[in-house]
Amino acid sequence: MNDRAPQPVDRQLPTDEARDLFSLVRDLVQREIAPKAAEEEDAGRFPREVFTLLSETGLLGLPYDSEYGGGDQPYEVYLQVLEEFAAARLTVGLGVSVHSLSCHALAGYGSKEQQAEHLPAMLGGGLLGAYCLSEPASGSDAASLRTKAVRDGGNWVLTGTKAWTTHGGVADFYTVFARTGGEGRHGITAFLVPGDAEGLSAAAPEKKMGMKGSPTAQLHFDGVRVPDTRRIGEENQGFAIALSALDSGRLGIAACAIGVAQAALDAALAYATERRQFGRPIADFQGLRFMLADMATQIEAGRALYLAAARLRDSGKPFSKQAAMAKLLCTDTAMKVTTDAVQVLGGYGYTADFPVERYMREAKVLQIVEGTNQIQRMVIARHLAGPESR
Repeated sequence: MNDRAPQPVDRQLPTDEARDLFSLVRDLVQREIAPKAAEEEDAGRFPREVFTLLSETGLLGLPYDSEYGGGDQPYEVYLQVLEEFAAARLTVGLGVSVHSLSCHALAGYGSKEQQAEHLPAMLGGGLLGAYCLSEPASGSDAASLRTKAVRDGGNWVLTGTKAWTTHGGVADFYTVFARTGGEGRHGITAFLVPGDAEGLSAAAPEKKMGMKGSPTAQLHFDGVRVPDTRRIGEENQGFAIALSALDSGRLGIAACAIGVAQAALDAALAYATERRQFGRPIADFQGLRFMLADMATQIEAGRALYLAAARLRDSGKPFSKQAAMAKLLCTDTAMKVTTDAVQVLGGYGYTADFPVERYMREAKVLQIVEGTNQIQRMVIARHLAGPESR
């Protein structure tokens, strides 16, 4: 093998258990995910069997309590697993992140009875989740959502439309935020809605630039009845629950972004060390060497930032600002690195015969999901300078 070929990321893991976990993850990635990624993404095929396998092997609930079927892993480890999945196929990495996001409300705010009833199946029982906050007219301004939940005896009746739902139409459960009170952030409540609930339907999946194997769809709630036992947290506490979940979810997006960037660097490096022009490998030319050096440096910086934020979370310290910073830096890095990888490959980089064009298309969405990078800058600035004057 070319001694300058890409090598696996040298990860600094906290325990022997985590190192064993990574052996499992890398073996699974090489056997079950990477070989079919390009073909299935091109065909727009959702790999539900992969998520079933991840659930069976305990990889869908890594950051959650083992009492309910989770893996008891710190975020520092969980995020690096996400990175490995995303490097092989973003549909899988982002899908695991979204599933974890959809479990956050119940795991963090549900009653003991709710957790005991639902979490085992959600974390390790083969179920797949989705997170429903955005709507057609409320994206960045999530507090203006219009989906309503009206109490009817011991039930709630949900009516409205959710948008941009990853796993929309294929999920087994949805964590849904609906308006139960007045205007703004103080009138929203969280609910756990079964995927087969009567009155719940999904529109045709969006036709996207990238991540074609991951279904993103609108969900229509036409008088969906949900028992009060599926209300998560207190009535009108939902927006605080949503923001708490997004802080953790943004770290998941950051890790996925670094995974895509790492895959793009690996592909560019492999090509540059083999492709010869003017009688020598193009990796010998200084202009290209400097590009590769910048790409690697940006990836290392992004990885260090998301891990620093994860360690704050693991130690119980505030991490909202750092999560926004990590999401911002890592996703901008993914966009820059994947664009540069296409450039390294030249004309070949613009063809579907090589994976870098897919990485570039996929990287773009990471600057948008779970709060655009403009929103991340607003979040960071509020931590630094306080809220904007009104």
